[in-house]
Amino acid sequence: MIELPVISEEATRRKKPNWLRVKLPVGKEYAKVRKLVDEHKLHTICESGNCPNMGECWGAGTATFMILGNVCTRSCSFCAVATGRPPEYDVDEPRRVAEAIKLMGVKHAVITSVNRDELKDRGAEIWYQTVIQTKELSPSTTIETLIPDVKANWDALYRMIDGGQEVVSHNMETVGSLYRRVRPQARYDRSLEQIKLTKEFGKRTKTGIMLGLGEKKDEVLEAMDDLVANGCDILTLGQYLQPTKMHIEVAEFIHPDQFDEYREIGLAKGLKYVESGPLVRSSYHAERHVNV
Repeated sequence: MIELPVISEEATRRKKPNWLRVKLPVGKEYAKVRKLVDEHKLHTICESGNCPNMGECWGAGTATFMILGNVCTRSCSFCAVATGRPPEYDVDEPRRVAEAIKLMGVKHAVITSVNRDELKDRGAEIWYQTVIQTKELSPSTTIETLIPDVKANWDALYRMIDGGQEVVSHNMETVGSLYRRVRPQARYDRSLEQIKLTKEFGKRTKTGIMLGLGEKKDEVLEAMDDLVANGCDILTLGQYLQPTKMHIEVAEFIHPDQFDEYREIGLAKGLKYVESGPLVRSSYHAERHVNV
């Protein structure tokens, strides 16, 4: 059991700065995606992760699908996804996801999942089949898969990334010094190795880091160096937002100017693309990351 920090009375009263305001999800296209997700009994990280860009992305007719259920075996202190013992996975899920993507007519699809540490293959076969069946039904659709930590089960990793997806993402989430507090069941070096092996497999690689958890600037720059050294192509940087009072507290709201500076530094260090801003999330503008 991880110990979450005590949420101070001051923190509960803290107001978000103006640059973190988002529009409520509305509109015809949003309603269309909402209907498809419900009819096909699909999970989206847009909802489960309380993504601030859901209105914008769904309004454009796109969504990030979450496979292998919506209960995670990890208990990361930042994440709004439910944690616990997952139910049996649905072997028909790849077909349903593929059909939904075809019905939506999306040009670029993002697929992610919860951690399924209790499964011998970490859910790799479901991953593989979801990509394969999506490509069969929508051959012109490009795909990014945002995959979990496989705990060094590299056979599972290679199966996950062998379906023909164009981009493979695995989020570091934070800097190395904060891992025990933020990702207690993960390891910084292991996630770097997973990115390195994915690159060696021949895939375009991507990761995301949240800011505002108490990291120092030099730690962010060190993480960039580590990513470049391990073959990461694309980095997303966004502001951490506390989902509930039970989750880790926001240490700082990072100003947009600092995000702009990090973008320029990351590119100068050798990253091919850096998406950096307060409301940036892993799959935000993901269609731009296919051909960098």
